[in-house]
Amino acid sequence: MFERGWVGVVAIVMLLASGSAAACGQDSDCTLGERSYRIYLPDGLEKEKGLGAIVFAHGYRGTAVGVMENQSLTGLADRLGVALIAVKSRYDDWSIPGVPNEGAKPKSDELAYFDAVLADATARFPIDPERIVASGFSAGGMMVWNLTCHRSDSFSGFVPIAGTFWRPIPKSCDTPPANVIHLHGDSDKIVPLAGRKVADAHQGDVGRVLEMYGLYGGYGPALVRQDGALTCQERRNPEGRILDFCLFPGGHGFKADDLQRALERLDAVRVQ
Repeated sequence: MFERGWVGVVAIVMLLASGSAAACGQDSDCTLGERSYRIYLPDGLEKEKGLGAIVFAHGYRGTAVGVMENQSLTGLADRLGVALIAVKSRYDDWSIPGVPNEGAKPKSDELAYFDAVLADATARFPIDPERIVASGFSAGGMMVWNLTCHRSDSFSGFVPIAGTFWRPIPKSCDTPPANVIHLHGDSDKIVPLAGRKVADAHQGDVGRVLEMYGLYGGYGPALVRQDGALTCQERRNPEGRILDFCLFPGGHGFKADDLQRALERLDAVRVQ
């Protein structure tokens, strides 16, 4: 498990460090000490209050710059009227439990980094902290599952795409059950549903992850629903939280339209 005791202090220190930084946005870094993020705000919404936001985690060897250059994601932000926040790993991959060659490089406290990003972004920009969804693709989806387990109280929902925990899969989590919609291609060979060995590590089995989280959150039996190209198994717990598993036809990728369907189901980032 991750330790959280000193993370709030780290977030405050990093926030103060960023206060003197120049303006940042889609084409320039919002600096947080040695780390940074980028943000896209749809035209005309720079001074709006209570904006929703999508925090998007890139895949292996990805960048925040690459996310900002993805017109399907910025177009999604335009359609929903929300901010798009692109986070960046310190190294090629996110520093999470079980990642390949885990001991080969210094560890980064990714949870402290995400705490700092949220604190900084909600201070700099008119973002409602109650309307922030975390999403990410591939290795970024793996990062999102770790946030789901250890920072569920910091986001209104989670949409991991084509990524899950590395083995060993956690037996439980340490923050309350969340709204989660997992998207995955039915013929994905890079991150197969059953997982695969990568160097000295092994990807987790998606079905087992959903089973673990379903038991943890007390989610009920699944109902099958077709939503466009998505075939979804939908579950709900007594508190009304949802746990959905949606397959789309295809391999290792995703369409912004499918992400939009998930965000609209979460009903957390749409303009009120």
